[in-house]
Amino acid sequence: MNRHRLSTLLTGTVLALLVVLGLAGPAQASTLDEKLALMSAWTQGNATSYHGWDNARTHQGDYSAYGFDWSTDYCSASPDQPLGFDFRMPCWHHDWGYRNYKAVGQFPANKSRIDSTFYYDLKQVCLRYSAWVRPSCYSLAWTYYQAVKNFGSLQVSTADLDDAARLKAAGLREAAMAGE
Repeated sequence: MNRHRLSTLLTGTVLALLVVLGLAGPAQASTLDEKLALMSAWTQGNATSYHGWDNARTHQGDYSAYGFDWSTDYCSASPDQPLGFDFRMPCWHHDWGYRNYKAVGQFPANKSRIDSTFYYDLKQVCLRYSAWVRPSCYSLAWTYYQAVKNFGSLQVSTADLDDAARLKAAGLREAAMAGE
C-alpha cells in the first residue's frame, strides 16, 4: 500500500471515529474539525504520523481545502545540517506544527507534543548514521529539542556544536581504529 493511500485511509478512519463518537455529524463535519484531526494525526511521535505528514507535504494540493501553512525556514537560526546530519525535514515538520496550531489558536495546548514529535523525528534521522557517529547526532538532537522546548525556537550555540563535533570526531577515530 503506498503512502498516499495509507494517509487517505488513516484520514478516513479518524473522521469516521469522530462521527462514531458524536464529535462530528456525517454531513456536518466542518473543515476545521477535519483540519484539527489531520493536524493531530500528523503531530504524533511515531513513524505513521511522520509518514502521513510527509505524504501530505508531497501532495499538498490534495489538502488545499484545509489551508495548511507549508512554509518553513527549516532550523531557523541554527544550522539545518549540523556536522552533516540532515535535520531539515524534522525542522520543516516542526515549523508546520507550530504554524498551523498557531493559525487555529490552539498552539499552547499542543506545543509540548509538537516539540516531542520534533525530538522523535530528529532521533529517526540519527538512526541513518553509523553507530560510531550516532552519539554526536543524538547529542545535537537533544540540544535542538531543548532549544525549542525551552525557548520556542532554534538558537543553538557554537559551544553546543563544538561539543557535538568533538563527539563525532572521537566516534570517527574509534571507527577507523576498529577498521570500519
